[in-house]
Amino acid sequence: MGGDYTWSLVFIYPEIDPIAISIGPLAIRWYGLMYLGGFALGWLGARSRAKRPDSPIAPARVDDLVFYVAIGVIAGGRLGYMLFYGFDSLIANPLAIFRIWEGGMSFHGGLIGVLVAMGVFARNVKQPYFAVTDFIAPWVTPGLGLGRIGNFINGELWGSEAGPDAFWAVVVNGVPRHPTQLYEAFLEGLVLFLILWGFSRRTRPIMAVSGLFLVCYGVFRVMVEFVRLPDVHMNPDAAGYLAFGWVTMGQVLSTPMIVIGIAFFWWAYHSPRYVERTTQ
Repeated sequence: MGGDYTWSLVFIYPEIDPIAISIGPLAIRWYGLMYLGGFALGWLGARSRAKRPDSPIAPARVDDLVFYVAIGVIAGGRLGYMLFYGFDSLIANPLAIFRIWEGGMSFHGGLIGVLVAMGVFARNVKQPYFAVTDFIAPWVTPGLGLGRIGNFINGELWGSEAGPDAFWAVVVNGVPRHPTQLYEAFLEGLVLFLILWGFSRRTRPIMAVSGLFLVCYGVFRVMVEFVRLPDVHMNPDAAGYLAFGWVTMGQVLSTPMIVIGIAFFWWAYHSPRYVERTTQ
């Protein structure tokens, strides 16, 4: 296993079948069920929050909101993956963008898609854009967490080889690796939800929740990327790393989120346009 590993606990990856249910030619994958579960939890949470008298979104419009989010996630996630991680394939065959069944979704592309969709939705409901993004931010996190569990079930996006003291490592093909999918599920799903949910219940200016989301997700993603293996095809000569033997595409895309999030947070508390406090 590449070292003297004397763990008190060893978990060997069981090679889970990515297909949860198969009925004739119809195959329902665990990854798709994770997306469905994320949308369902987000819908339930948003419905509950929308019942508060100070909510910018009426309960009757939550169904529409989740629909807009779903379109943004799927369209933006796929387009973002092809642009950020599969640009050569996209140039060679533009129709590859529609081959969703082959896999390939990007969080950063999905985020951009959701932000665009929220702009359209905010205009339709005649609410300030950042009031809508603040409202939805905590309820995006269940989907992020479940999506990473879907990555774990698919046996993809593993981390680098773990040290001999990493008793929590997962043995994949005889090699103990960091289960970075589970790291991200914990940080981006549970921890980020608790931070945003608790903060959004406090008195704070519009835009602050959105800024906090960007900062926290960006920090968590950059941290995990230090032990997550990059896509080799991004730079085959350097095992997928873009620079210095450790910079990944995930870090390149997440660092601006931190900067923009800090700017939003500062602006929320200092701009006269957003000095009015609100709760949800």
